[in-house]
Amino acid sequence: MDTFLIKATQLILAFAILVIIHEFGHFLFARLFGVKVEKFYIFFNPWTELFKWKPKKYIGGLGKSKSIEAGEIKEESTREQSESSAKKSFWGDTEYGIGWLPLGGYCKISGMIDESMDTEQMKKPAQPWEFRSKPAWQRLLIMIAGVLFNFLLAILIYAGIVYATGEKYVPFQDARLGMAYSGEAKKIGFQDGDIPLMADGEPLDNPNDARMKMVQASTVTVLRHGKDTVDIKIPENFIFALDREAKSDTATIAFMTYRIPTRITQVVKGEGADKAGIKAGDEILAIDSVSTPSLDKFMTELMGHENATVNLKVLRVSKEASDTLTIPVELSANSKMGVALEIDPSAFYNSKEIKYSLLSSVPKGISMGTERLSSYASSMKLVFTKEGAKSVGGFGSIGAIFPEKWDWIAFWNIAAFLSVALAFMNILPIPALDGGHVLFLLYEVVTGRKPSDKFLEYAQMIGMSLLIILLIYANGMDIVRLFK
Repeated sequence: MDTFLIKATQLILAFAILVIIHEFGHFLFARLFGVKVEKFYIFFNPWTELFKWKPKKYIGGLGKSKSIEAGEIKEESTREQSESSAKKSFWGDTEYGIGWLPLGGYCKISGMIDESMDTEQMKKPAQPWEFRSKPAWQRLLIMIAGVLFNFLLAILIYAGIVYATGEKYVPFQDARLGMAYSGEAKKIGFQDGDIPLMADGEPLDNPNDARMKMVQASTVTVLRHGKDTVDIKIPENFIFALDREAKSDTATIAFMTYRIPTRITQVVKGEGADKAGIKAGDEILAIDSVSTPSLDKFMTELMGHENATVNLKVLRVSKEASDTLTIPVELSANSKMGVALEIDPSAFYNSKEIKYSLLSSVPKGISMGTERLSSYASSMKLVFTKEGAKSVGGFGSIGAIFPEKWDWIAFWNIAAFLSVALAFMNILPIPALDGGHVLFLLYEVVTGRKPSDKFLEYAQMIGMSLLIILLIYANGMDIVRLFK
């Protein structure tokens, strides 16, 4: 399976899970309050569907259905539903299906103006099992439930990840060589060796959380040369500069990485390093008298020595003693010598490892979910800038963040973040989104007056039009980027 199929499979699977959980939130609260749910669909089904099923009534797909009656399968001539069964069965009065258009999903709630635009139903007298017949507070909870379930799913995933894997990282203060920074980071004042201390006054310790906090901060405080504290102003468009840099062919560092010694872990037999006598465990200190105190400096200095012989200053440590050697090594056509290098910072610095019990993983999951939501909400303001509008992406951009090889931990991490993003986007007060319905319901709760059905219909059409335009624009930007 090639890279595209792996990424596409992960995207569709993650999207399906998030849609199911979101729509199930609406479904569950609707049924708890006695509201009939006519359809529950994963993905959209304009004109036809891949699969559909209604308990004890019919099953089918691609526009065809067969009824199920007394254990025998017959052709169904009608889809009339028994309203009385809505009161008796929690699940049985709903049609379940899978659409062919993977752009979302829907839960068709009886007596509600939604994306189905079933205006004919709204012309009939309201029935007690319909959404419009229920008190405003119940309708409000039904509409909030989808967003709530997405956020709870993210918390559950984060809790599961930390329970399964724990946390292991090198605290910034324990990295004696500090951090190495990308070109864009250096442009705004960071220097190799700087140790991050605070972002807008908040102490930094864990790199997993610190990167986004630093990018979104106004001021980052670092420790420089082991003694001086320096404040660095972070431009508002810094995140876009980092994004452009990461997508370039010349990028070697994504914002920042640990500076670690250049230690050899493996020597390939028959290659330049092996012929020269380089051994596993050797640390490279310099290339041709140019000091390379860290791996990032070594990699930079090594470039441009194609088919050349370089003199490596090597520190070799044994049980008896440590020696500094100068060893000539012949490089290949792509400046390689045939070695594997240590890239784990915990091999050089003290690391912090935290294991979570099933009970303690829950508050950690809540903390991670809340931090991701806060971070996502803070970054949304950048979308309304000129640079932000250019960076908007559709399904191609979302798919690109999944790894090229299947990794369940990475998959669930991304799925949790997308669940947070989906929750936030859906609660925005835009007609056609859950937030639009919530806005009108809050208006009703406060004023005691319900907006007219005609107003809700027009609002729904306007909101859907805006969403379609945004969808076309976002995916269009993905296509434009393919040809750049």
